[in-house]
Amino acid sequence: MTTTFQQDGFPAALGLIALSLVPAIAGMVRLGELTGGAVTPESIRFFADPLPVVTHILCSLVFALAGALQFAPFMRRRWPTWHRHAGRVLVIAGLLSAETGLHMTLVYDLPATDGEALNVIRVFVGVAMMISLVIGIAAARQGDIVTHRAYMIRAYAIALGAGTQVLTHLPYLLLIGTPDETMRTVLMGAGWAINMVYAEWLIRRTVRRRAFVAGAYLPAA
Repeated sequence: MTTTFQQDGFPAALGLIALSLVPAIAGMVRLGELTGGAVTPESIRFFADPLPVVTHILCSLVFALAGALQFAPFMRRRWPTWHRHAGRVLVIAGLLSAETGLHMTLVYDLPATDGEALNVIRVFVGVAMMISLVIGIAAARQGDIVTHRAYMIRAYAIALGAGTQVLTHLPYLLLIGTPDETMRTVLMGAGWAINMVYAEWLIRRTVRRRAFVAGAYLPAA
């Protein structure tokens, strides 16, 4: 039973959903501020043009939470048509999440805690996420599932950076206090970097495993 539970991808899916919860809750709080008119120093820059931030929060929620199930083998085996249809919706949500993230980075005023270096990182990861999604969906249309899976993992890893950034910030906040501009850039960048490095490791491990399985079933010479 335990082995089947693990092979079906339940622990991984639950872990990804758990990692998404803190930024998801923060996003819902931000939506509450915008819809309720609760102006704070952190949210005042959004009130003149709220549509991008609202779109970003909603699309990020869909992409992060529902996207976790796309990587669970039991979903693909039991409901293959759901995987395909949900995938199309998630690609749109992911592209909108990345595009609105870029819009907020380039158009909204910088908060006091952020600097230009962090904005450069945000532009890089936003563009990388959009490129990954486009390559991933193009590969799926061509039947190249290996490439499709690899680029969807990369896009999802970038999107889930907000969850990992909670983990990179928490020890610093507890042990030292509020980070300054430079340290905030380091901690934010570390969240994306950890996810991207893990994604590349996971992709290569999957490729090696499939190559081993394929080799094991080759007929003897």
